[in-house]
Amino acid sequence: MRINIITPDKTLYNGEIKLAKLIGLDGSFEVLTNHAPLISVLAKGKIELVDVEDKTFSFEINGGLIEVVNNNIQILAQ
Repeated sequence: MRINIITPDKTLYNGEIKLAKLIGLDGSFEVLTNHAPLISVLAKGKIELVDVEDKTFSFEINGGLIEVVNNNIQILAQ
């Protein structure tokens, strides 16, 4: 699945991943391939990604929004 994480200043990550771990307002959740469509508010915390080569990446954000549709994830982060 493809993910794009952007802030008002720059793109933090753009690429293919197998797993995304995020923190929503009601707690943490994961997004895997073929996840149901989703729009959610993200809380301040860490985004963790596992790419297709099993490398792990993490990013600290101050909140934001996520949209998941057809194995495409868009995150607008602060």
